[in-house]
Amino acid sequence: MPARNQNGRSTLLTAGFTLVEVLVALAVLTIALAAVMRALSQSIDTSASLRDRTIAMWVAQNRLTTHLVERDFPAMDTTDGKVDMAGREWLWREQVMAAPGEPAMRQIHIEVRAASDPQPLAKLVGFLSK
Repeated sequence: MPARNQNGRSTLLTAGFTLVEVLVALAVLTIALAAVMRALSQSIDTSASLRDRTIAMWVAQNRLTTHLVERDFPAMDTTDGKVDMAGREWLWREQVMAAPGEPAMRQIHIEVRAASDPQPLAKLVGFLSK
């Protein structure tokens, strides 16, 4: 039965949203989804950067471990090289110098970068003894 107003006339009760309410809800939803997409994009970038830095550090550790296992005593010099790891090419640079105050030791600085990146992603300093 239809509802009646104060004058006794019959009115239909309608339920729903106005166009302005719908537009405001869509605007809020759009802003929220844009924020979620930005956070997701930053998370992906961070994960990729951490992966690259981890692999670069593995390359540097492998270089130092190679010297330790071979028990070599490299000359004081700078050496560059390439290695493939995890499906990518990595460039490394080793700088060997005398350890301060220890003539029977060498200090080795290793920097690793991706072939496509000019900045080193990993730096490692180690010591080798005679």
